[in-house]
Amino acid sequence: MEYVNPEALVSTEWLAEHLNAPDVRIVDGTSFLPGTGRNAKAEYRDCHIPGAVFFDIDDVADENNELPHMIPSPEKFSSRVRKLGLGDGNRIVVYDANGGGMAACRVWWMFRLYGHEDVSVLNGGLPKWLAEGRPTDDLPPVPKERHFTPRMNNFLVRTVDQLIDNCNTRKELVVDARAADRFAGTADEPRAGLRKGHIPGSVNLPFVKLMNKDDNFTMRSADELKKIFDDAGISFKEPVVASCGSGVTACVIAFAGHLLGESEVAVYDGSWTEWGSRHDTPIDSE
Repeated sequence: MEYVNPEALVSTEWLAEHLNAPDVRIVDGTSFLPGTGRNAKAEYRDCHIPGAVFFDIDDVADENNELPHMIPSPEKFSSRVRKLGLGDGNRIVVYDANGGGMAACRVWWMFRLYGHEDVSVLNGGLPKWLAEGRPTDDLPPVPKERHFTPRMNNFLVRTVDQLIDNCNTRKELVVDARAADRFAGTADEPRAGLRKGHIPGSVNLPFVKLMNKDDNFTMRSADELKKIFDDAGISFKEPVVASCGSGVTACVIAFAGHLLGESEVAVYDGSWTEWGSRHDTPIDSE
C-alpha cells in the first residue's frame, strides 16, 4: 500500500529542488528533551537549512500555563508565525535536528490545529540533509511578515478533563508514545516529581517504532506503519488520542496516522507532565 497523504512527508531531494520556490517556507522546529544539554536555538544559529526560520515551541506557547509548551491562543499563534513570514498560501516544510522528526511533527500538528493544512515534514530531518552533504547556512533569514488566518480545529486536541472523563467512558483509545519502561512505570521520568505509570485503558506504542532504525530515523513505509499499528491493537475504528511526556512525540503518532489517512488523531497536549503531576488523575502501572 501507499501513503494516503504522501504530500505530508517530503524527501531531502524534493526540498533541495524547491529551496528557492516562492511559495515554500522552511521551518526548523528543533526542540530537545530536558537533560540533554543541547540548545536548539544555538544549534540553529550555527547550522540550518538555507532560508529556514526557527520555530520555538516554548515561545509559541501559552505563557500563563506552567506546563511546558502548551498550545497558545489562536491570536498568539497567528502573531508569532506572521512574524516568521509564515502565512496563508505558503507550503510549509518542517524539519528538526533530533532525528526522526519528533519535534518537527509537533510543529506540523500545531499548524494543522490552527487550520493550515499545507504543511509537511522533511523525512530524515537535518541529520539526513547533512549526511548527504547538502547546503547549510549560519545566518538566519529576515522574513517578510505574512498574514496568517487561524481556524482552530478543536477535534485535534484533548484536555486533561476530557481524558479523565474518557477513563470512564472509554470512547476513545489513548495511545502512549513513551518508551515501554516509562509506560510500565519501571523507569524514572525525565522531569522530576512525576508519578510513574500510564493512563488507565491506554496502549503503548513507542514513537521510535514508527521509524526506520537508520542513522536518520526516516519514516517507515505505509505497509510497515499499518502493521505496527495493528500489532499494537490500534485499528482506528474508534477515535484515537495520542499522549507522551509533554505533547511532542505524541505528534509522531498523529503524523503516522495521517500518512495512512487517519487525519483526526488528537493529541493530549498536557500529556504525562500534566497527568503525572496531579493527584486527581488515575494511574495504572501494569
